[in-house]
Amino acid sequence: MALEYPSDLKYMDSHEYVRVEGETATIGISAFAVDQLGDIVFVELPDVDDTVEKGETFGTVESVKAVEDMYAPVSGKVIEQNSAAVDNPETIAEDPYGEGWLLKVQLSNPEEANDALSADEYRAKVEGE
Repeated sequence: MALEYPSDLKYMDSHEYVRVEGETATIGISAFAVDQLGDIVFVELPDVDDTVEKGETFGTVESVKAVEDMYAPVSGKVIEQNSAAVDNPETIAEDPYGEGWLLKVQLSNPEEANDALSADEYRAKVEGE
């Protein structure tokens, strides 16, 4: 099965993605990460009004195979947490780029997202091209 990497997103080496819309960033994990993890059973996320720092751990995702840290692709204040994904972690696997998003962050430095990989760069990295 070919995994999708939407071109409107930026990707991290650690398999998180970020979608920047104005001053807001939506953060989630890539389809590749979901595929590698297998069945996701639990997600731990920061609370609204917490801050996240680019490159720092912001939560964990637990599957039947492993528990993995997630790293913030940008810095800012958490303005929304996807409680539906927390309550039903399978949503992340079913629609990682849509209903399976994890956090919305008010950006403190929008330029940070420019450091992430494009969809083509990320695809080449994970598919070994």
